[in-house]
Amino acid sequence: MKVGLAEKTAVLFTKDGDQHNNLHDMQCMWYELASGESYYRQGDLGRALKNFLAVEKHYADMTEDQFDFHSYCLRKMTLRAYVSMLKFQDRLHAHEYFHKAAAGAIRCYMKLHDSPAKSSTEENDEMSKLPPAQRKKLRQKQKKAEARAKREAEEKHEDETASSNSSKSGKKHSRPVDPDPHGEKLIQIEDPLAEATKYLKLLQNNSSDSLETHILSFELNMRKQKVLLAFQAVKQLIKLDENNPDSHRCLIKFFHKINSLPAPLTDSEKLIWNVLEAERPDIRQLHGRSLIEVNRSFLEKHNASLTHRAAAAEMMYLLEPDKKMESIKLIEDSTNNTSSGDNALGPVKEWQIQDCIDVHKLLEKVFGDQDVANRWKARCAEYFPYSTYFEGIKSAIAAYAVDRSLDSSPENGLASNPQLRLKEIEPGTLNGTLHIVDDLSSLSIR
Repeated sequence: MKVGLAEKTAVLFTKDGDQHNNLHDMQCMWYELASGESYYRQGDLGRALKNFLAVEKHYADMTEDQFDFHSYCLRKMTLRAYVSMLKFQDRLHAHEYFHKAAAGAIRCYMKLHDSPAKSSTEENDEMSKLPPAQRKKLRQKQKKAEARAKREAEEKHEDETASSNSSKSGKKHSRPVDPDPHGEKLIQIEDPLAEATKYLKLLQNNSSDSLETHILSFELNMRKQKVLLAFQAVKQLIKLDENNPDSHRCLIKFFHKINSLPAPLTDSEKLIWNVLEAERPDIRQLHGRSLIEVNRSFLEKHNASLTHRAAAAEMMYLLEPDKKMESIKLIEDSTNNTSSGDNALGPVKEWQIQDCIDVHKLLEKVFGDQDVANRWKARCAEYFPYSTYFEGIKSAIAAYAVDRSLDSSPENGLASNPQLRLKEIEPGTLNGTLHIVDDLSSLSIR
């Protein structure tokens, strides 16, 4: 979430001028992916799409650049390198970075579909419903935000102009000005799902062995009400890993949705229904059992796993809404057992921090129980004391030091401010062996 600090760190490794343009020119895809994922978590879909599509642009450039080498390779008779390049092109879009960028863009477009950007007319209608005092206060806040954004844009443009006109060699260079630096135009599209489909097809053609590809296919086609395509994704998920929690979720969600649909009326609807009835016996999990029984069997089979218990609890709540508290109890009764791996440095617990974060979001958003979510957060803070998400007890000193260093010395961190002290934190408030440092200048790498 500290994008500002990350950008100030990255600029140390770029040329003078706009670090975003420099990072893009260097095809620094890992940074663009990390930045896009951060903006997505913050809900800034415009900037997230800006970064994800920048990575996609790199791969499009690679495809175009290869045409320059065709005649060169034939002329120089470097046929072995030429054949190697052609094979590389065949698997270009199967690269991990492209997969992450395409998946991130698809999620952004689906989120845009679920929560489309409001037009100015809709915003004015909502504002008119507010009390006069609150409406006036909101307008003043909007004006201040617009003025601040305009001022920052002007300052940035002046800095870019000055740095581009005078380089270290004294030559003048012109930098292309980005007309949409925050990706606002990218989210103003009429059909986000159509845009997402373009990237989904690339993933299906090049990353068909990835679970994430078919999970995205299921979610996207369910939104588009493409029943057979969603069913195809479910079958692929079961084929790849039937024991995966997400495969189980998609299976239950799909047939629960199908069972809730009205009887088919048109010829096309009847045809779809007949296909599903013909294919259903091929799914081993559904043989002679209801969805509730399938979910119960899945829970019994994977009772010791947190992620599987969470998936079973979520599906129980979907199938039987009156059993909400019983579903929540399934999650709260989970045990963080010691891993059976190498424990040479001490006992290692099985739970992963990302899984615990996902469970917290599940309790908060799907079950909608803030008290339970807070209890889970407090429990995970003990397991992950350095986690800033769970606000672990040992994360306070790290977050405090970063904030102070950013405020006092945004360019060089602590190096130019060795007198930074953390006396505001009471001694002894942190457990474990992590001690509070009075003067960070005493720390050195040995």
